[in-house]
Amino acid sequence: MSGSYDFEEQERLAELKAWWEDNRWYVVGGIAAALVSFAGYRGYNWWSLREADAAAVAYAPVADAVTAKDAKKTGEAAQKVITAHPGSFYASDAALVLAKNAFDAGNLDEARKQLEWVVANGVDVHRGVARVRLAGVLMEQKKYDDALRVLDGNKDEAYAPLAADMRGDIMLAQRRLDEARAAYKVAVEKADARNPVRSIAQTKLNALGGGQ
Repeated sequence: MSGSYDFEEQERLAELKAWWEDNRWYVVGGIAAALVSFAGYRGYNWWSLREADAAAVAYAPVADAVTAKDAKKTGEAAQKVITAHPGSFYASDAALVLAKNAFDAGNLDEARKQLEWVVANGVDVHRGVARVRLAGVLMEQKKYDDALRVLDGNKDEAYAPLAADMRGDIMLAQRRLDEARAAYKVAVEKADARNPVRSIAQTKLNALGGGQ
């Protein structure tokens, strides 16, 4: 493993890691939102119109509580949706909300539990982002092998760049620098020019001295 890089590169990498620690969840969420937002209507494919409408109505308090930044009400409303409409699009979205609440509160075990539920039971359009976020939580818990296995389960090409970028972060956390560079390169190659993962992964690659 070649892992040496000069002081200036170490300084840039430290700054990058500090920014990523503060913003990773939101970056992943923002990228995923672009992939998920167009697919909200797909919840109707699994349920009758009546049932889907009921789930949408039940989800409205969740959206309101999120807008109000009221974590307690958000959690209560989200849990009601999951309990009442467990197979719906809105239930898996609510579980993602619960996972974010738990992550923000530092409760990684609860975040992991909610994300594992989405990976196992959520609608297809949510499973990709749940898988990447779950890998991130496992990385925070230093369960690196588990995190990599979660990423290995991704079969959705839409999430391939994001999964590769997260793989790079896991390798970097373990100081496996050559493998981190390789993963970031995959992320850059798989992301098209409009995908923000491309510039993020390229920045990390440059900081590790692996940019073109």
